[in-house]
Amino acid sequence: MNGEINLLTLLSLVIAIVAIVKLRSVLGRRTSEDEARIEKRRREAQLQKTAAATQSDKVVTLPRREREAESTDTAVSVAEVEERIKSFAGKDTALANGLTDILKLDPAFDPEHFVRGARQAYEMIVTAFAEGNRRLLRDLLSADVLDSFTRAISEREQRGHVIDQSFVGINKADMIEAEVSPKGIASITLRFVSQLISATRDKAGNIIDGDDTRIKDVTDIWTFSRDISSREARRNLNWKLVGTQAPN
Repeated sequence: MNGEINLLTLLSLVIAIVAIVKLRSVLGRRTSEDEARIEKRRREAQLQKTAAATQSDKVVTLPRREREAESTDTAVSVAEVEERIKSFAGKDTALANGLTDILKLDPAFDPEHFVRGARQAYEMIVTAFAEGNRRLLRDLLSADVLDSFTRAISEREQRGHVIDQSFVGINKADMIEAEVSPKGIASITLRFVSQLISATRDKAGNIIDGDDTRIKDVTDIWTFSRDISSREARRNLNWKLVGTQAPN
């Protein structure tokens, strides 16, 4: 009887071990549905990262200092920036007054940070126009300026012309005007002096305008605008190009 009991016990033990092994193998194995689900999540995460990177590349937020809390500390911060505006504007009283008006509505505004961001925006816009990148331009230009730029791009494409351009750099970016409209729209005008190597080619690849071997000095006067009329409006930090003009 002891032998029979030991045999039954042994058989039970073997069966239990086999069952545990099978159970572990099933629990630890990825089915085709599991693989598909994991791959789907991986693709979704990658798309989210790509979309975030694309949005970051498209939108130019002209840098500014973080907004201070609305307290006595803010008043001190405003006073400091006003002093910097006087230094920044030099003897141009009209410019200083315009920057001060912007500061009164937007205490976080900093003219030096603005100019650095505007330089970045200028290069992006000039390059996007040459490449015919409408998507990028859409996020940097006002509706009127975008319409003008896209018409020029379309006409160029219809003729089969291509701009071969290299952006060398910006020599100067001087702020020349600043104002706030009665509706609280801030506008700042800058004069850019840049260097480009640019040539326009026809369908056959022949140069019909410009020179692909010579650096050319280019002067542009651009106006950027942003709504700062309310706290809600100021949450949108993006300035857009609202006007261009040739230098006198």
